[in-house]
Amino acid sequence: MPGRLYDLLPDSDTLLSLEPEELAGNILEFLNSLGHDQANQLLNTHNFSLPEVVDGYPQEKKKEIQYALMEAWSWLDREGLIAPRPNSVDGPWFFISRRGKKVLNQEEFRKIYHGNILPKHLLHPIIAQKVWPPFIRGAYDTAVFEAFREVEIFIRDAGGFSSTDVGEKLIRKAFDINHGPLTDLNSPEPERLTLQHLFVGALGSYKNPHSHRNVSIDQNEAVEIIILASHLFKIVETRHGALVARNLLQNKASSE
Repeated sequence: MPGRLYDLLPDSDTLLSLEPEELAGNILEFLNSLGHDQANQLLNTHNFSLPEVVDGYPQEKKKEIQYALMEAWSWLDREGLIAPRPNSVDGPWFFISRRGKKVLNQEEFRKIYHGNILPKHLLHPIIAQKVWPPFIRGAYDTAVFEAFREVEIFIRDAGGFSSTDVGEKLIRKAFDINHGPLTDLNSPEPERLTLQHLFVGALGSYKNPHSHRNVSIDQNEAVEIIILASHLFKIVETRHGALVARNLLQNKASSE
């Protein structure tokens, strides 16, 4: 067949070592590289599983490769990168979606795939807005730094501190177990103290090193750390809401 997946990904062992979502990127790049008629002919669940698709690969590995390709095909379908073709009454025909057509190479695919790894819907909107652009570019250290920078900024603003209050000094003042504006005095003292330690430790571990030097961080670790930053941001938001409500009550009482 003119234009083969083998020409894009010739090593069978490499192909079989890829996760379905990784192999899916290669398949989509391959499909987008074909002419309209060729792509349409292959965009069928049955046709894409035919032996011709694995032409060029070692005979003893062809069946295993076919299974791997169909796993990746299912991922493409689930992610909306391919979709059922309208009015296709004679078989499971598909077309490359508008989103899928943007995937002309592995770099474009990584932007989509990285975005799926990070659960944007679980993040606080402010954190999501700041970390999304660097994360999908694979700049994980920058994404982590931006997440915790937003946490520190929000602590400063929510607690009514000055621009000179930074880092550990800021956190300890904001969450002082007896007088901190972001401290819940209804919580037991040990819990107030451990929460203060949590914020100090998190910002000290994940923001400060990224401020001063290059820090190597992988994708999965970045996701975990960003989710932690979002959780801390939400705690500050809750405490800030309680602080505002408390000040309103105090102002009302003093005016009566």
